[in-house]
Amino acid sequence: MTAKKRSSLAIWKDPDDAPELTEAFFNSADFYKGPHLKTRGRPKSASPKEPVKLRLDADVLAVLRASGEGWQTRINDTLRASLKLAGQLKTDC
Repeated sequence: MTAKKRSSLAIWKDPDDAPELTEAFFNSADFYKGPHLKTRGRPKSASPKEPVKLRLDADVLAVLRASGEGWQTRINDTLRASLKLAGQLKTDC
């Protein structure tokens, strides 16, 4: 046969028979404050980081990566210190 199968089963048959509005439904709903959609999640950073491509010597990179999680942030902090920007240290990712 070449007929398409339904991708999912219909939950109800009568369009006037709406599903029950549960707590889960309201938890997943969009929240509007006036005409504006209030976004969820982490707020946008005032000074977002920029991705760059940087070529480093293999031995330098190996030592940095071996220092554990957060090695990229430590590189950023080291560069800030060497550029005398230490008073403006930022460690948020």
